[in-house]
Amino acid sequence: MKAVELLTATGGGTLQVAERPVPEPGPGEVLVRVRATSLNFRDLLVMDYIYGTLPDVVIPLSDGAGEIAALGPGVSGLSVGQRVAGAFYPDWITGPITAAARARSLGANMDGMLAQYALLPAHAAIPVPDHLTDEEAATLPCAGLTAWNALFEVAGLQPGETVLLIGSGGVSVYALQFALMAGARPIILSGSAEKRAKLAELGAETIIDYRAMPDWHEEVLRLTGGEGVDAVVEVGGPGTLERSLKSLRIGGTAIAIGFVAQDGAGVQPRLLIGKSARLQGMTVGSCAQFHAMNRAVARHGLRPAIGHVFAMDEVQAAYDLLRKAGHFGKIVVRVD
Repeated sequence: MKAVELLTATGGGTLQVAERPVPEPGPGEVLVRVRATSLNFRDLLVMDYIYGTLPDVVIPLSDGAGEIAALGPGVSGLSVGQRVAGAFYPDWITGPITAAARARSLGANMDGMLAQYALLPAHAAIPVPDHLTDEEAATLPCAGLTAWNALFEVAGLQPGETVLLIGSGGVSVYALQFALMAGARPIILSGSAEKRAKLAELGAETIIDYRAMPDWHEEVLRLTGGEGVDAVVEVGGPGTLERSLKSLRIGGTAIAIGFVAQDGAGVQPRLLIGKSARLQGMTVGSCAQFHAMNRAVARHGLRPAIGHVFAMDEVQAAYDLLRKAGHFGKIVVRVD
């Protein structure tokens, strides 16, 4: 089979297309014929070797979708030909995250999805909604599930509540779509006129140009009558966190899931204390949460936003585009 390999410690983050034997599923495993994969900010961390201990050579990308090609002994409840996506943390089946559940993740310390075939534990092969294309389904496992978990599992977002979204990356765009789907009111930041137009096309009604309003928390407070938002999906990190906390209502929740804007001051505890606010970190989600999200996606007919689709031998260009951060919507690599 054709696979993309990432040479980490020995290759300085070099990508190469290689030939590997098609693996055979063992007990409790399924073999997936991968049709599409998608990139996340985390994949740059893996490439740059700042994502924990990595093997010298690994098949990258946590996110991918395709159909089951073969079942290993003892597998039930799934069938050959069924369309599935892989779970980011294959060992996180349900319940709260544990050290054991987060010990392995696809495309980092174990082979990921950027190959024609991938082996998965059967419980980590998650059936995808029928209405989605393979390219769309491939965007669900990380960005989609992270947004879902942040909004509904951590923040407990309810209809009519207000949520602040930072930027127009994959998680924020998914969070926009989920918030609208749930009847909540999203406020989203974007410094690009082109991206603001695309956010409006997806249904965003309240969009703040953070370049024109660097103290955007003041505008958030104005838009909420001085009360602040119920939740913030915080992807910026040090560069945005203080303003995010200032944007919260009393008793609100900020969910820290990224650090793309790394320059900035540390957290001021008074911002949490004075508002009785909560700052909670989280990571992706469990297999059970993946199933729940997919049921909602299917019920509402939600379609993920895709910005660019690359061929497998164009994977370096896909990484380069992600690093430039100039795209809107998910970056997909088709697996031929």
